[in-house]
Amino acid sequence: MSDNNDGFQFKPPSSIREACMQASSFLEGQLVEEPRANAELLLMHVLGMDRAALLRDYREPFPPERAAEWERLIRRKAAGEPVQYITGEQWFYGRPFRVTPAVLIPRPETELLVEAVLEAAAALWPPQPSAPSAASLPPAGLAGADAGEAAHRAATDAPPAALPGTDGAAGPAHAAPSGVVHAIGADFAAADGRVTVLDVGAGSGAISVSLAAERTDWRVCASDLSPDALQAAQANAAVHGAERRMAFVEGDLLAPFISGGGSGSGVLSDMAVDVLVSNPPYIPAGDLPGLQREVRDYEPRLALDGGQDGLDPYRRMVQQLPLLKQMPRIVAFELGIRQAQHVAGLLEAMGCWSQIRIIPDYAGIDRHVMAVR
Repeated sequence: MSDNNDGFQFKPPSSIREACMQASSFLEGQLVEEPRANAELLLMHVLGMDRAALLRDYREPFPPERAAEWERLIRRKAAGEPVQYITGEQWFYGRPFRVTPAVLIPRPETELLVEAVLEAAAALWPPQPSAPSAASLPPAGLAGADAGEAAHRAATDAPPAALPGTDGAAGPAHAAPSGVVHAIGADFAAADGRVTVLDVGAGSGAISVSLAAERTDWRVCASDLSPDALQAAQANAAVHGAERRMAFVEGDLLAPFISGGGSGSGVLSDMAVDVLVSNPPYIPAGDLPGLQREVRDYEPRLALDGGQDGLDPYRRMVQQLPLLKQMPRIVAFELGIRQAQHVAGLLEAMGCWSQIRIIPDYAGIDRHVMAVR
């Protein structure tokens, strides 16, 4: 194998174990956190096996035809690139999600936000026995090219329905300044009294697609300022059989969902939102240079920068809430360190919630705020 400008000489590994040991040592020398775990994840990707198979075949010969690709991926990881972007996948709430450099990598603590929303919603809207079961949905587990194929099939089988402010054509619809509809599922279009969920800053769709997959009696709208992020979210919705009950809207926070104002009517201002959930950018701008290099150099700044103190998106959304067609019954936010009390105070000042909870993450950090009425 080659000798790069870092001076490290890769030698063709004789076994899978040797490949793992060699890569772990190299990554550790390049100051990569959790070098062994990263090496194993990349091995599973290159060899197309799960962890059980990796451990079972640990002493088997390393396939020589994979050596060049193996070195290339290890060097990408050594340069700081997140392993999820290299493999194109991250698991979230028990499902594989396609991730690209256009989206923030889903974090385990965000699963707690999904869990809290499902729990609070179950008390307000108990699951319907007649809802389609998970067994009736297409199988999960596709990723990469398969995700794109699934999204293409979904678009072919169920073209987006026309919405207010669009020309009725399938595909992206450039409408009013306060929103662009990228797609709307056939089952989403019928407003038949189902619970409607809005995920603002959807990114890969980890939150919105998970909620739609868990509650098949809901309809879910995913919005984001990035068209590339919405493309990833739509592909993930197709993989997990949720795209017919979902809509995908490009726009700035709640602007596409409110009417009036100088920028014109929002493209979905007639949509009554029951649940608003958001994991917006919350890193203070001054803190961005000090972030871990995997985050600072590779994850999209649009999904990280929350303004001077990191709280700009929350202030704006709280100001926009009364402008929605109806006040949501549940509002749930993910936040950064030392932000929960402030955001809870913003919601409390509105005076319309019967309960406001602060939910800690796995490390005990106050990570989520949920208001329920």
